[in-house]
Amino acid sequence: MSTGMLWYDSNPKIDLLSQIAQAAAYYQYKYGQYPELCYVNPDTLTALSARPSDITILPDRQVQPGHLWLGVRDGMVPLAA
Repeated sequence: MSTGMLWYDSNPKIDLLSQIAQAAAYYQYKYGQYPELCYVNPDTLTALSARPSDITILPDRQVQPGHLWLGVRDGMVPLAA
């Protein structure tokens, strides 16, 4: 993934899965396609109790805590509406 959407959520009361779901829903609304990938800080990934089946979550040290980087794999083209 070379481009994507950066999402920040500083609310400590919302778990990581809920943050990813909210960010993915907004991504779909904004870009017309559901994201396939979500990069998170590896330290944040330890708080993940389960993994969603519809999006791949990967660790990346370049992503700061509290941030999510969502997008699609390179080469994917959104479907025309």
